[in-house]
Amino acid sequence: MIPAVNHLVPAGILLPESIVHTEWFAILATFVAINTVMYGALAAAKILPKLHPGSWLPQRHERAETRSIYPDARR
Repeated sequence: MIPAVNHLVPAGILLPESIVHTEWFAILATFVAINTVMYGALAAAKILPKLHPGSWLPQRHERAETRSIYPDARR
């Protein structure tokens, strides 16, 4: 059984209110928020499949019609 430590941290307050309302704490909180969003976006981009937008349009080096001896051959 884990002993209760509620009497050590009153109501879950880790820092005094005077520190939380300072300008440097707001700057630090903003930096942490931006960093968290960037890390989440990079993690999401890492698990998604790669997109190759250049392959969606026909390339200049591709022929408009097939020149294969098999006319129904797909590219």
